Amino acid sequence: MPIWFAYTLIVLLVITSVLLTMLILLHRGKGGGLSSMFGGGVSSSLAGSSVAEKNLDRYTVLVSIVWFACIVGLGLWLRLQLSSGA
Repeated sequence: MPIWFAYTLIVLLVITSVLLTMLILLHRGKGGGLSSMFGGGVSSSLAGSSVAEKNLDRYTVLVSIVWFACIVGLGLWLRLQLSSGA
């Protein structure tokens, strides 16, 4: 496979890593974790989740799937390069 394929995957991996970090930080804490230890668990939770939270969950899952595909793609590319070069 050409080298531009690896560079494209690396750029996509960096973009999705930053985006995934931002999306995860946007999630609201469910309580019982470290956030409740520092007073985050005092607020009352609503019975249902809003449309914005459901969309945030979907975007997070979609970006994580793309991130995982980049990792697997880079691993396969590296494996092909090492096997053809040796």
